[in-house]
Amino acid sequence: MRRLPSSLLLSALLGTASLAHAAFTIPGFELVQTAPRETTLVNADLRDPATVWCELFDLARKEIVLGQFYVVGQAGSAFERVLTRLEAAGQRGVHIRFLLDQKGVRLSDAATIERLKAIPNLELHIIDFNQLTGNGILHAKYLVVDRATAYVGSQNFDWRSFEHIHETGLRITEPRIVGQVQAVFDQDWRAQALAAQGMPAPVLNSRTVAADFNQDAFLLASPNRYNPAGVGDSETGLPALLATAQSEVRIQLLDYAPLSYGPKGTRPYYAVIDNAVRSAANRGVKVKLLVSNWNLEEPEQVYLKSLAVLPNVEVRVVTLPVASAGFIPFARVIHSKIMVIDDKLAWVGTSNWAGGYMDLSRNLEVVMRNGQMAQRLAALHEQTWSSSYAQPLDINKVYPKPAKGSPQ
Repeated sequence: MRRLPSSLLLSALLGTASLAHAAFTIPGFELVQTAPRETTLVNADLRDPATVWCELFDLARKEIVLGQFYVVGQAGSAFERVLTRLEAAGQRGVHIRFLLDQKGVRLSDAATIERLKAIPNLELHIIDFNQLTGNGILHAKYLVVDRATAYVGSQNFDWRSFEHIHETGLRITEPRIVGQVQAVFDQDWRAQALAAQGMPAPVLNSRTVAADFNQDAFLLASPNRYNPAGVGDSETGLPALLATAQSEVRIQLLDYAPLSYGPKGTRPYYAVIDNAVRSAANRGVKVKLLVSNWNLEEPEQVYLKSLAVLPNVEVRVVTLPVASAGFIPFARVIHSKIMVIDDKLAWVGTSNWAGGYMDLSRNLEVVMRNGQMAQRLAALHEQTWSSSYAQPLDINKVYPKPAKGSPQ
């Protein structure tokens, strides 16, 4: 069946007249996007995370919990509004629990950490996920307000994620999934408390727990051994979903590699996800993989090229222009972690597709069997895929090392 252009698809889904002021929702979920400034990747029907997070913090009455990798603020940024609203929530008596990763502390802005500590009624705890699982991190980016509304997505607690990075997230009111996200936080909060007392966190699952794939929407998480009851395993769940694809899979990521993270020369081979993608392509499924130019490090570049030569696989690399104000370290990149299968199933998560994320680190992935959400997410993917920022991966070209932390 011929695919509608993204603009026509949006009109069909939402109605052109309502586009300017709509928030794209299906029952229980709202799709939220950061469109990098000074790009053509804006969508009038998708609210931005600064607006949504401020709204959530303003509505909080009893409790806010946050699980974040690291924290970085910037005076005068859109994210400054978010911090101000979080402070206001604490000042009016809302109990705030904030869980930060130990490795993420060195990526964080010390002034922002101190600002968080100064918020009334806020408890900031540092969890060492590396000690918990061996080379793991708290990589998930999520929050829950009053055990009634959750937010899960690629946005870090970082001003750049709200202005200069392509990000995708979900505002969630579906009660079961909200409860499960809360349970993940409570589990990790307890694990940190035990570690502070010199005690190990008990392993919750000695066997892999598969999700109930018959549900219309469900949460996957990692690592399996520390997932609370009812939460399925991401590492086996992703290949299982890819195995159901019949015609097309669209994927957008910061990073894709059949390797675990770590120092160069010491990165173990990790084929779980790569094997599932190649298997889908081998049986005739069209795979459209969109990655950031940061993915052109070595040896990731070699593995991307080995995937791009396969029949039924297209790989495009996205390079966003430097901001007019000048180079911004660790910004101007696509960071969304999304997948669409056959325009029927939508995936919005926090994991990069490489080793270490779905096996050793805390990550969350929301799966929705909803055609409307899947088609909207496919249109979001198509917008970047067909933009001037995306170029087909040239298997004959040796790409230079991408600029991340410093200009080149």
